[in-house]
Amino acid sequence: MNLILEAQDIAKSYGQGSSKFDALSGVSLAVTAGESIAIIGKSGSGKSTLMHLLALLDEPDGGHLLVHGKDAVTFKKNELNRFRNEDFGFVFQQFFLIPNATVLDNVMLPLTIAGVGARERRERGMAALEQLELADKAKSKAINLSGGQKQRVVIARALVNNPKVIFADEPTGNLDSATGLVVEDILFKLNREKGITLIIVTHDADLAARCDRQIFMRDGREETTGTAK
Repeated sequence: MNLILEAQDIAKSYGQGSSKFDALSGVSLAVTAGESIAIIGKSGSGKSTLMHLLALLDEPDGGHLLVHGKDAVTFKKNELNRFRNEDFGFVFQQFFLIPNATVLDNVMLPLTIAGVGARERRERGMAALEQLELADKAKSKAINLSGGQKQRVVIARALVNNPKVIFADEPTGNLDSATGLVVEDILFKLNREKGITLIIVTHDADLAARCDRQIFMRDGREETTGTAK
């Protein structure tokens, strides 16, 4: 069993005094390579907070988060940046594309941040777009794409660094059901054929049911169902 991420009794609070809110209250979770996990729950249940901590986008107030067996609290800034930019890919509901930049420039952004040379950036960016059947949109501005095309560009951007884990926060939330199903199929094909681990935050019960495991969040605590591969 290749353990990628392990949360050990992690906690996270926001605010102080009477306005303090405990978003997570001692959550434990182990993630192995190649599995797909859905994190589901009502608004305020802690599901997005849990994903942000697993993705090293925030730090827990208590407990330990291990990445490949190493406590994330010991990582230096450059190690954190490397994991976020190379090992992890991100797909968000709001797309976060640069509207007036080309599709290719949006996809190449993580490579630009990583300091990859122009020729390699273009080759890898185009390869990612071809995987998502968007090579013909490379020179189009992101603002001119449909919602489904924008989400496919986001997935291409997440793939450009060959990540081990893709974190997807409501990846079909802004899409109609037919387009959302296409996006789902793309994510699960990547999981199945490339072994990319999927961690998906969703309200969609049908999407959650496609995952190996479902983590039900309630009042900052987890309830796990499903069996990992």
